[in-house]
Amino acid sequence: MRWKRSFRDLETFCTFIGYPRSGHTLIGSLLDAHPNAIIADELDALRFVQAGFGRNQIFYLMLRNSRLAAAGGRERTGYYYRVPGQWQGRFERLRVIGDKMGGVTERRFRHDPSLLESLPRLFGVKTRFIHVLRNPYDVICTLYRRQRTPLRSAAEVFFALCEAVAHIKKRVPQDVFDLRHEIFIEDPKKSLRDLCAFLGLDGTEEYYDACASIVYRSPHESRYDIVWPSDLLTRIATRMKDFDFLEGYSFERGSGEAAEDRLVRPVFP
Repeated sequence: MRWKRSFRDLETFCTFIGYPRSGHTLIGSLLDAHPNAIIADELDALRFVQAGFGRNQIFYLMLRNSRLAAAGGRERTGYYYRVPGQWQGRFERLRVIGDKMGGVTERRFRHDPSLLESLPRLFGVKTRFIHVLRNPYDVICTLYRRQRTPLRSAAEVFFALCEAVAHIKKRVPQDVFDLRHEIFIEDPKKSLRDLCAFLGLDGTEEYYDACASIVYRSPHESRYDIVWPSDLLTRIATRMKDFDFLEGYSFERGSGEAAEDRLVRPVFP
C-alpha cells in the first residue's frame, strides 16, 4: 500500500526471453539504471501471476528485488553490473517495470498460452519482450561448462528454448525486441538507445555514457575453449536453420576463420 502511488504512471511491463548465459544480466542491469525503469533480477514474476498475486503485489515484489539487487552491486556469478551515478534500485518517475528471467519465462508462456493474453489485463499496461541472443555455440558451451550439463544435452536445452521463443514471436511479433549480444558489445550506446525507444523511454547522454562504461569490449567466444564432436557441430548448424532469428550465426569467427579442423575430436558424450 505504501508504494501503490508509485505505480500509477506505469506504461509498460517488460520481460526477458532467451537463453541462460546470453547477456540478460547486463542488459537488465543497464535498464534498471534508467530513472524511469525498474528491472528485477530473476524474480520470476510470472510465477506470482500464476499463483494469483495482484497487480501491485507483483510490482512491489519487482521493486523490492531491484533494490536488493542494487544493494548487492547487481552481482551475478562473480561479475558486478553496478552503473556508476545512475538509478539502479531507485526511480524518478516509474514508467517501465520488468523482470530479467531469461530461460524460464518463455517456457512458462509455452506451457500456459493464456499468459500472453492475461498479462495486459492484469497489469493494465503494454507488455514487451526483450529477446537477447548470443552465438548459439557459445551459449551451448557455457551451459555445458557452468551448469555441468552434457554437451549434447545442452544443445537440446538451447533448441527447446528457441522453440519457445519462436512461439512467442509468432503470437506477438510486434512486441518482441531482438538484441544480439555481439552487436550490443560493438556499439552499446546505439543498441541501448534503440531498446529504450522500443520501451518508450528517453535517456540522457550521461545515462548512456555511464552504461557504456561498464560494457566489456569484446564478447567471450567460449566455443573455442573446448573440443567439439564433429557430428554435433553439424547437427547444431542444421537445427539453427529452423529459426530465422539465428540467421548469420556460425561456428567460425567473424573473420571467416573455420575452427572445425582443430576442434573435431569426439571427447564429450
